Amino acid sequence: MYEKSFIFAQKIGNILFWSTKIIQIMQLETTSKIDFSNTEIAFRGKSNSDLRSAYYLFKVMNNQTMVALGKKMIHLAFAIRFPITGILRATIYKHFVGGTSIDDCKKTLDNLQKRNVDAILDYALEGEENEVVFDATAEEVKRTVRYAYEHKNVPFSVFKPTGVGRSALMTKVSSGETLTADEAAEYERMENRIESIFRLGYELGVPILIDAEESWYQAMLDDLIMRLMAKYNKEKAIVQNTYQMYRHDSIARIKQHHQMALDGGFRFGLKIVRGAYMEKERARAAAMGYKDPIQPNKEATDRDFDDITRYFMEHHNTIDFMVATHNEASSLLLAELIDEYQLTRNQPGIWFSQLYGMSENITCNLAEAGYNVVKYIPYASVRTMMPYLFRRAEENTSVKGQSSRELMMIERELKRRK
Repeated sequence: MYEKSFIFAQKIGNILFWSTKIIQIMQLETTSKIDFSNTEIAFRGKSNSDLRSAYYLFKVMNNQTMVALGKKMIHLAFAIRFPITGILRATIYKHFVGGTSIDDCKKTLDNLQKRNVDAILDYALEGEENEVVFDATAEEVKRTVRYAYEHKNVPFSVFKPTGVGRSALMTKVSSGETLTADEAAEYERMENRIESIFRLGYELGVPILIDAEESWYQAMLDDLIMRLMAKYNKEKAIVQNTYQMYRHDSIARIKQHHQMALDGGFRFGLKIVRGAYMEKERARAAAMGYKDPIQPNKEATDRDFDDITRYFMEHHNTIDFMVATHNEASSLLLAELIDEYQLTRNQPGIWFSQLYGMSENITCNLAEAGYNVVKYIPYASVRTMMPYLFRRAEENTSVKGQSSRELMMIERELKRRK
């Protein structure tokens, strides 16, 4: 009797083992079927008129000369008070920006929610030098935190450090220079603004991402952010840093900060991006005679980006992370790893992210497959948004093939609809 029971149990065990294996294989096969070339899913909900407008916009951005000339003309138009705001709002602003205010973004947020895509409201003011403006920006960021608390489809808040403090002051602190009494008081006010934002996130349970900045004052930000993580991330990753993987030291910094979190008993939270200031970084390093902080080539950046993604998955029990990329291979890698680790596709603490107006094929196909995907939705007045929009235009010109890929997708969908 005992022997028969043992054999029966063994058979049940084998059935369960092979059932698990079959489920794993099915999951992997499902992942492999994620097709970023599926334009029907990518542009579902976009009218033909929307697609044609996007096509002409990316056509212009695909031309480096046109982008450079357009930037100069826009600066001139604002300088002589030429009424260009309406033109911008109907073209590049409309494509990459959610609106002028949180309320103005609601239609955009609702449309994304219909596609199972979440959003991050990003108040895009940056590079100001006025304490009054810094205080106002901090209060606006807090409004996005409260909005996120009230709306499940906005799971994060975000802000840019240069929106709440002077970059020159951050640079001085990072370099270890002695501050004057006035600068010390100013720095304390800046730290208080930043902490007040994270404190509200802690009180409401809303994770907040702080954007990465140029390398020459990132050290000061890293120090502050890690101190705030130790204070507010005991139970949940409220404070989350951003790392630019085109810096050759980023993997080492991430692993160091992760170890600090493990040693300190708090949750490590972060986002990775490839980066946005490469030309400026290289030029400054050459002019000032210090070692270039940027990777030697794109291949090195891609390698480190994917390697650290694998590291996150190995340590997903102690890290909340967001992989923010328009790269199809990196996005597919994370999707495959989630399935390989037998995690649910909407695993808490693991997110994909893209910018609004870009890579709809990645965003919507991942969302359709059930992964956690979030769009960055910048908002502010047209004039305030110009530095951000110039970066988007330059990025689509300088990143090899980005505009071309967008154009190809739009063309394919327009042809399919015919």
